[in-house]
Amino acid sequence: MTQLIRLTREFTFEMAHVLEGYDGPCRNVHGHSYRLYVTVKGFPVSDSLNPKLGMVIDFGDLKKVVMEKIINVFDHSVAVSRNYAGKNMELLSRAFGNMVVVDYQPTCENLVADFAARIAGSLPEGVILHSLRLYETAKSYAEWFAEDNS
Repeated sequence: MTQLIRLTREFTFEMAHVLEGYDGPCRNVHGHSYRLYVTVKGFPVSDSLNPKLGMVIDFGDLKKVVMEKIINVFDHSVAVSRNYAGKNMELLSRAFGNMVVVDYQPTCENLVADFAARIAGSLPEGVILHSLRLYETAKSYAEWFAEDNS
């Protein structure tokens, strides 16, 4: 009996960002310890000759995708909008060795949507990105669900 199964893996990374034009303290460069929960769904492999028998995806394979697309890019970086970076590129380049320039205001909400796009296209056939939950602080997070964005 084959049933649709969801799997979740947690990832952590450190990142700074700056919110240009924001009316609070986050308008200054500051950092967070992010926690990202990636949930995928699919049907477990039923081919008894397949070494992944019974798995939707090997957790190690999911880790490889998220490490390549998210963690290796954003960990210990400072994320800035292209608009902000354009005004301050030389100064920022000297101050921060690992700067990620994005086409949006790097809020938790926009980051989780960007991460979904980066991950979804890199999953193996038959494995679907179901949701992401990105904690910016211990008590605050943004969520993305595929069903809301199809």
